Amino acid sequence: MPQKTVYYLPGFGGKLETGLGEGLTSRGFSVVGRETRDEFKELPFQTKIDAVASDLLEHFWRDDALVVVNSFGGYMFLHAQAQLPPYPGKVLLLSPIVGDFQNEALRVGFVPPRAEVLLELAQTGRYPCPLQAQIHVGSEDWQSHPTNVTAFGNAVGIPVEVVPDGGHMLGKAYVGGVLDHWLPIEAQ
Repeated sequence: MPQKTVYYLPGFGGKLETGLGEGLTSRGFSVVGRETRDEFKELPFQTKIDAVASDLLEHFWRDDALVVVNSFGGYMFLHAQAQLPPYPGKVLLLSPIVGDFQNEALRVGFVPPRAEVLLELAQTGRYPCPLQAQIHVGSEDWQSHPTNVTAFGNAVGIPVEVVPDGGHMLGKAYVGGVLDHWLPIEAQ
């Protein structure tokens, strides 16, 4: 049986072969995708989004395709999805960035490109929601703020699981359990 492939978009600076990517390969999956590192990191935001959209359309536009995204990788996927018809495959979004975020206690924040677009499209009913998607976010995640993520999920109809006491890193045990239930059994 050929190895099933997962299209993976890690968080900013993340690698395909470590962390979540390693968890996918240890379950018998091949992993391909885009890393927001090196040359790709330097591209204009729209060029990155167009590359992700092209990857999906050319190689993963099937109802049995698997897409896993994390953090800023989720942000890129959601923006690529915004310019496409509803994605037919399965999408697992872990701690996706949905808009800007601030942490007053740490005195840090981040305003990604087009920070308001996703919520605006969702709230006006113009977001082309993936057909098979789910979101997991930590209740204490200040980067993928659960209030923003839940508002987005509710507006477009994507189920959101808010993990009690979870931060931006949901933890290997939690994510491993999600993968074990979400991934097709025949490839594991």
